[in-house]
Amino acid sequence: MKIKTRIFSTLAAAALGSAMLWASPALAEDTIKVGVLHSLSGTMAISETTLKDAMLMLIEEQNKKGGVLGKKLEAVVVDPASDWPLFAEKARELIEKDKVAAVFGCWTSVSRKSVLPVFEELNSLLFYPVQYEGEESQRNIFYTGAAPNQQAIPAVDYLMANDKVERWVLAGTDYVYPRTTNKILEAYLLAKGVKSEDIMINYTPFGHSDWQTIVSDIKKFGSAGKKTAVVSTINGDANVPFYKELGNQGIKAEDIPVVAFSVGEEELAGLDTKPLVGHLAAWNYFESIDNPANEEFIKTWKAFIKNDKRVTNDPMEAAYIGFNMWVKAVEKAGTTDSDAVIDSIVGVSVPNLTGGYSAMMPNHHITKPVYIGEIQADGQFETVWQTPGLVAGDEWSDYLPDSKDLISDWRKPMSCGNFNVATGKCGGKG
Repeated sequence: MKIKTRIFSTLAAAALGSAMLWASPALAEDTIKVGVLHSLSGTMAISETTLKDAMLMLIEEQNKKGGVLGKKLEAVVVDPASDWPLFAEKARELIEKDKVAAVFGCWTSVSRKSVLPVFEELNSLLFYPVQYEGEESQRNIFYTGAAPNQQAIPAVDYLMANDKVERWVLAGTDYVYPRTTNKILEAYLLAKGVKSEDIMINYTPFGHSDWQTIVSDIKKFGSAGKKTAVVSTINGDANVPFYKELGNQGIKAEDIPVVAFSVGEEELAGLDTKPLVGHLAAWNYFESIDNPANEEFIKTWKAFIKNDKRVTNDPMEAAYIGFNMWVKAVEKAGTTDSDAVIDSIVGVSVPNLTGGYSAMMPNHHITKPVYIGEIQADGQFETVWQTPGLVAGDEWSDYLPDSKDLISDWRKPMSCGNFNVATGKCGGKG
């Protein structure tokens, strides 16, 4: 058994409030620059703009506390515009031109994979706040969103146990995250005794809008006399017409439940949720979770954004955790130097928003609780299931032959992202 261990813009001070320090060039050396790399236009803006806003809030709040190492933080915001090669170009700008100490950003795995070589080459740091497909562990990347064992696998287990689901529609956007996640889920389902004819897999391009035929096919697939569910890795603004078409065709949660991995409160804010009541999402955080830490975060968010209707969501919490881990690691190291922060961050533990603490593991993934939530008519989620404790992110899947013997440990002397416990050898960078 294997061991698991920018449209470029520096925003004006008036736009952010007097608490945010925006240094003039003469004062630049007195600030620590932080890169914010999220799409503010294009198909992913529906999800990523909120993360940009969240990062600006976190930076402002940290500056109220005195900054980091006695210096104020300065946000440098860029817009890679949902253009995957542009992510790499903007990342290089942030590191080489703007001299940022770390970057917080990306949403899709294709954008993350686009920037990975840049962060490796320039030895900079990326904190990635979104659920992803696993099968990766890089020295310069910190994965604060869910790995498949912290979202996808528990969601399938829940549907099997609670809804007695026997037929599965794996519906995703056509890029690496859905394809790899579904590869893992298909292997997992087959290992659980599900027949191949009871698994339907479908992919659509980013921004797909005509769902009538696909939803009709799902409805037909679910009419074979076996309980059917949809596992959705559909990303971005394609979710809006997808859910609308489910409502148009009368697909209700009690008939064919949908469990989504990329639909949270922000995406639901643009939908009529009444026909979607009872459909599900698997995350590590919901805005509706009731505890003092989350209450304070929501209050701070609404005051910062100056809009009581704006919601919070899981990737915001992952950004919150990652940012606070970076701050704590920098203070522990006494420097923003990348190598020093990498060495100091493993084992760092910070509060999450669900009432506990999350820790950075040697594989550069974190510990998280897992929640299944039902969509409510008001666009919020009611938690219907949760893990009894924290789950450590598993970078390499147990269910794929090429990765079942791999582990990652970036501590010295191993410092390897894909160590094979069967051969005793490191396979490379990870």
